[in-house]
Amino acid sequence: MSYVKNATNTLEKVLLCPPTYFEFEPINVITDDWLRKGQKADKSACMREHAEFVQAYKENGVQVELMDPHPGLTYEVFSRDFGGCVADGFVMGNFREPCRKGETAEYEAKMKKLGIPNVARCTAGAFEGGDFWMLDEYTIAHGVIARTDWDGYRNVERQMHEHGYMMYGVPCSRKNLHLDMCFNIVAENTAVVCRDALPDDFISMLERRHFTLINVPQEGVYRHYCNLQCLGNGKVISFTNNKDVNRQMKALGLDVITVDLVEILKGGGGPHCMTFPLKRAE
Repeated sequence: MSYVKNATNTLEKVLLCPPTYFEFEPINVITDDWLRKGQKADKSACMREHAEFVQAYKENGVQVELMDPHPGLTYEVFSRDFGGCVADGFVMGNFREPCRKGETAEYEAKMKKLGIPNVARCTAGAFEGGDFWMLDEYTIAHGVIARTDWDGYRNVERQMHEHGYMMYGVPCSRKNLHLDMCFNIVAENTAVVCRDALPDDFISMLERRHFTLINVPQEGVYRHYCNLQCLGNGKVISFTNNKDVNRQMKALGLDVITVDLVEILKGGGGPHCMTFPLKRAE
């Protein structure tokens, strides 16, 4: 059984979590700003947005598995972050923020119920799935930013090496939160990036791999312009207000599916953060 062997094959099955208990937490620069403005999470709007998000997947042939949200786990909606999925099974990360640590047991129980084996586990440091990217079937780029540290990275790197994977650490300024906030593969050899946020050697590696790069400014990172989800077959999920990036992706021939996400984004995560891929086509 092969689960996820790259970032671009046709997405067949995902794990999502409704934002039933979503509350703003002061754990990233985006939400910090909204909290300073006196804002609270609009739960009814978040639930409406997430239902539209689920529907977008279903309408595009993607099977959706839903978590049963757990009271007190305010950021469980961002299902990507508990770990990563590769061809052999899933990698269990280790959350850095205390308010998220309770998600580990919930997601691990769900993966066990789904019959997906655990192939690696972060047992030292911090390691989160928002930093996890498969550049190809054997190469994983992983951010070392705000939520993954070098201890966590090296801990998982050793384990993944035993499974035949090479890992490439991508350090960025902490304000960028996760790698998927400033780098996102949207189709084969096509990525949305913030060049100003990423190391020169990483950009050079992408160019050597003949990636077409859509660039966004640093301010665009905080507006989730990079935080998209590739469905494969030339399709990508974005959001309505991501107008310039959507236009550029369409100009490259991509089919851009937009969801009207506004309130959930204020929590510091977008379509990619909310999606844990369980199965891509061979």
